[in-house]
Amino acid sequence: MKLHDLRPNEGGGVKAKKRLGRGIASGTGKTAGRGHKGQKARSGGGVRPGFEGGQMPLFRRLPKRGFTNIFKKQYAIVNVEALNQFDNGSDVTLDTLVERGIVKRSDAVDGLRVLGNGEINVSVNVKAEHFTKSAAEKIEAAGGKVEVI
Repeated sequence: MKLHDLRPNEGGGVKAKKRLGRGIASGTGKTAGRGHKGQKARSGGGVRPGFEGGQMPLFRRLPKRGFTNIFKKQYAIVNVEALNQFDNGSDVTLDTLVERGIVKRSDAVDGLRVLGNGEINVSVNVKAEHFTKSAAEKIEAAGGKVEVI
């Protein structure tokens, strides 16, 4: 279903748009529902989100917390048990994992990281940026190869 497929329920309908500034009898004439003068009555008027009329805003009253490491690596993560989907002797790279839908390309900013969770029953040649010790041991014990790129 897409947005253009949506229709109101039987007996329901679409509310008509409010027509502003079309005479006194319309109910929203003259000031067009903005009241008399003031900041919100002006064109382009209004306040930014979070503005509290000059009072110290909540986001400035609260203490700053946390830390963002700008050097953090972002790997696409795959466990060795997910490699059982591949045939014996096949090459496993980031591209092949993306094709099968096991990892997302957007997660692999800095490459692929293989973790050692689960068991592996097939011998595959895995090429990735990083392997945990247990993952490398399990892949090699199953007859596969580990290649750090």
